[in-house]
Amino acid sequence: MRLTDTQRQTIQRIVHEEPPPLDDTARGGDIDLFVELDKPVEHPAQLSARLSVRIMRAMHGRNVDVLVSAPNLSEQTIHKLAREQGVRL
Repeated sequence: MRLTDTQRQTIQRIVHEEPPPLDDTARGGDIDLFVELDKPVEHPAQLSARLSVRIMRAMHGRNVDVLVSAPNLSEQTIHKLAREQGVRL
């Protein structure tokens, strides 16, 4: 992972500002962020987009893809890969 400590802290701060509290892992050249929620999320696409835009702005335009997992969402292969291969922030 090629993120500085400051960049990691910025991502953590932005993710944790979104309710409910989030756990996340990230990997990749551009930023691929996996956000795992303990509670159902009503609008996962909107949450994903908000986090992506906020982190992209904080990272001066660096591309950010956000994948959300929550109890009310279908589990896909990509979620399993993110848990297995991601780096926990």
